[in-house]
Amino acid sequence: MFCFLLTSTRLKRHVQRGKWLLIGLLACWLISLSLRLYQSAQAPVEALLVLGGSIRREIHAAEIMGQFPEAQVLVSSGSRDPCIRLLFEQFRVPLERVWLENCARSTFGNFYFSLPVLQHWQVHKVRLITSSTHLPRAQWLGQIILGAHGIWVEPEIVAETGIPGNHEQSLKTVLDVTRGLAWAIASQVYTPQCGAVLSLSTVDLTLWRQRGFKCEHQAGIEGS
Repeated sequence: MFCFLLTSTRLKRHVQRGKWLLIGLLACWLISLSLRLYQSAQAPVEALLVLGGSIRREIHAAEIMGQFPEAQVLVSSGSRDPCIRLLFEQFRVPLERVWLENCARSTFGNFYFSLPVLQHWQVHKVRLITSSTHLPRAQWLGQIILGAHGIWVEPEIVAETGIPGNHEQSLKTVLDVTRGLAWAIASQVYTPQCGAVLSLSTVDLTLWRQRGFKCEHQAGIEGS
């Protein structure tokens, strides 16, 4: 009985020490992350992250590219590849600066698959291009998932003329934010890879024209 009580007391001490050690490590990480985010917020915009759901977002990104001469563009599951190429060509944006990520199938997926690309680019500050119908979920997910890696997220809301593909629901927002918080921790040790990331310059218009494709009328793309 005495040995059991002694062992139990020692175990409680170890658990208590472990708990305080974990709290200390978490506090250090949060302080370090806060400093990184503060520094990132002061940096220039290094990338535009365009969330799919409306070609108006891609049009807006192409329109404002002149404001960010050094920035790259990542379109996450946006419009059809040839439509995006023709659109950026119209605005004379160098195609090598625009990349497509075609793995995401949800708002959570947008950030899940975009994070490793932005990390590879060593981006510190992102301009998030989306619509008001995609808020606040998209903004919160970006700030949680990307922010957990020191990437500052600056939203830019695009005015819509049609009906975007994203519609917010309270339950969906709660579930995605909860999942985002869990992934903010898990992504510190695991990095997913999307096998469908490509430069816009590699999109073969001749091949697409042979297959046939149509673009949203809002893009104003002739001959597509």
